[in-house]
Amino acid sequence: MLAQNPGSPPGSAFLPVLLFFIALFGLSGCTPDAAPRRVGDYRMAGELRVATRLDAISYRQEAQGETSGFEHDLLQKLGQRLGVPVRFVVYPDAPRALDAVLNGEVHLAAAGITRNERFPLRWSAPLREVDYVLVGRSDDREIDGEDDLAGRTISMRRGSAPVEALDRIRKRVPGLNLHFPARLGDQALLEQLGQGKLDLIATDRVHFALAAQTNPIFVIAYNLPARSEIAWALPIDAGSLAAEVDAFLAGARESALLARIADRYFGHIRRLDDQDVAVFLGHMRTRLPAYRQHFHDAQARTGVDWRFLAALAYQESRWDPLATSRTGVRGMMMLTSETADRLGVGDRLDARESILGGARYFSMLRDQLPGGIAEPDRSWIAVAAYNLGMGHMNGARAIARGMGRHDTTWWDMKAVLPLLSRPEYAARLKSGPARGGEAVIMTENIRNFHGILARLEPPYTPPLQPPGLKLGRAGD
Repeated sequence: MLAQNPGSPPGSAFLPVLLFFIALFGLSGCTPDAAPRRVGDYRMAGELRVATRLDAISYRQEAQGETSGFEHDLLQKLGQRLGVPVRFVVYPDAPRALDAVLNGEVHLAAAGITRNERFPLRWSAPLREVDYVLVGRSDDREIDGEDDLAGRTISMRRGSAPVEALDRIRKRVPGLNLHFPARLGDQALLEQLGQGKLDLIATDRVHFALAAQTNPIFVIAYNLPARSEIAWALPIDAGSLAAEVDAFLAGARESALLARIADRYFGHIRRLDDQDVAVFLGHMRTRLPAYRQHFHDAQARTGVDWRFLAALAYQESRWDPLATSRTGVRGMMMLTSETADRLGVGDRLDARESILGGARYFSMLRDQLPGGIAEPDRSWIAVAAYNLGMGHMNGARAIARGMGRHDTTWWDMKAVLPLLSRPEYAARLKSGPARGGEAVIMTENIRNFHGILARLEPPYTPPLQPPGLKLGRAGD
């Protein structure tokens, strides 16, 4: 995927329209003679060109060069419908991405942009609704009402939706300061908050939840009276493309494609509480270093990202090689004696043997799933099978098909698995009832632990990296 990084200064997305056009034509230097070449119809161009910005939710670039994100994946599906590849052009911020639409440089802008009817743009149907909060630190003084904001400084991304609500509050609360750091996104602002460089951050609730995964000190200090909708921006004269986008999003909503992609990126991030995260981060510092090399070796043998295997091991045993359950499963990867014998694990309480055996077992389960199950759903379903056994998983997939649900997506399977404990459904299973709800909780927790590890721990590339490395991205 080709990504460019234009250097034109940004416009201003949420000032009055007159000031917006002054910024657009005055600051960015776009005169009729110097205007960039218009992109033209997507069919003639042979691609759908999309303006975006780096963002932890909408569009992100991983250390290994891969790109992902909620809007990224949705646009890839749109490109498949249109029959053209999607080319993402990365701009410094959302205002500059909107400028690119108005200048005709791109076919649409998708950058976590809030719908704003004041601009001469055509907006798609909403992708998701967002509400906004002030994020602070748990070691700071509490905010019980607007009056407690006096003397505080609130930082936010320029052009973000809370600006207008906070501007109204500032008129009622003397001494409240609003701060707009140049070209910093929500995650960068939250990182500076964690470092103690900023006072309060105005952001949406999903960005807060994502940041709180690695910063349990973050708290919602105040709920802002602001809501908005994320949408795509197209030119007024988008014509057939606008109709195609409308039809695509309507179908994506009806088929639950929109919900499945949303669940992939942020459907799980609120499951862990602050204490869970704090304990996990503590164990990363104290326990993980002793076993990191074993997880690296397991990746080299199976092709499964070591951070995903470490997340699985943490959920199973909290990285305790001597862990034992009341049902007799033991060791770092909590293997049964039967599974250990089948894998050739001589001592389940030996950390290295357990990690290598558990990694191989997970890889075997994943390989047993039908080819129609794509990543990352394939690995998530395999994790649930690690807990339940493949017999119960196959039975659950059959129940899903009988209910008219997709047995190839985690979004549908996590709704079906809890049914395995009900007598009317358990009667259909050769293996009898199962605690499918526990398998869902386990899998969702592993998604969280892997997300944290992928952001804080570097990837590992063995000297002879096997092909098809799976689950190497932070969003999976």
